[in-house]
Amino acid sequence: MDFAPALPTFFVTLREGVEAALVVGIVLACLGKAQQTQLNRWVYLGVLAGLLGSVFTGVIIFNSVAQVEQSLPTLEPIIEPFFDSLFCAIAIIMLSWMLLWMTRQARSLKSDIEGSISAALVEDEAAGLTIFSLVCIAVLREGIETVLFIFTSVQQSGTAALGAVGGLFGATLIGLALFRWGIRINLRVFFQVMGVLLLLIIGGLVVSFFRNLDAAFLAISSFDPVNADLCISKESCILGPLLWDAHNVLPDRQFPGILLKTLLGYRDRLFAGQALAYLAFMIAIGGTYFRSLTPPTQQPQKSSL
Repeated sequence: MDFAPALPTFFVTLREGVEAALVVGIVLACLGKAQQTQLNRWVYLGVLAGLLGSVFTGVIIFNSVAQVEQSLPTLEPIIEPFFDSLFCAIAIIMLSWMLLWMTRQARSLKSDIEGSISAALVEDEAAGLTIFSLVCIAVLREGIETVLFIFTSVQQSGTAALGAVGGLFGATLIGLALFRWGIRINLRVFFQVMGVLLLLIIGGLVVSFFRNLDAAFLAISSFDPVNADLCISKESCILGPLLWDAHNVLPDRQFPGILLKTLLGYRDRLFAGQALAYLAFMIAIGGTYFRSLTPPTQQPQKSSL
């Protein structure tokens, strides 16, 4: 079995899982420090609710797509690439937003959570529900992002789901190492490395998005080639000319090409539109991400005479 398609989902699930584990660990540490461990059950209930909500979201998405395809069998050649494009776009937006948001919020994450827990403990009656909501939202947010990414990957290979299981297991181990076993881990370096990998993986999604969108236009054109000819060539509708064709040299469905495809966005056939979109994404999102890694320097105030 080829496990290369499982690598992107492993890294995405690992990163998102560690983010959720940090929130859970900080909340548990705050409750222990305040000697309010009787509220720990609300933390565990929040984790369970977040996980169930993520799974429920995945089931709804899967069933909805299946029902649409079954109800319109003649349009399946159009519906499948259309939905692939839609979920690719949603995953790109959400993962990019979380990558940038988490990088900016990492410096104040602990203090923000501690402040929320301290405020919740002042109100004895609502403390449990507040803690439950905080943990549930954190887990649900990371879970939904992972589900969307898994859904786009599972369309290509079922082994992608194995990567999600491995990533969740790894995130659990890191959470236990930090908050239960007291093992020191350089989270700053971890998130920087995972951030670069995630950036490259999202870049691959950008390439896939435009290819799926092009496939949808090709399918539409095939239904009525006279009145709905949306293609500029037989190979592409909206992607422009073919830049290279390395299918015979380094195919992206065989090792090591499939490894480059899953991690770096490599394609053995790349069109101009895909290359421009990938470059624009790296300049916009990648440039913003790397700038956010450096904290802003405060300019010394000039003394007034």
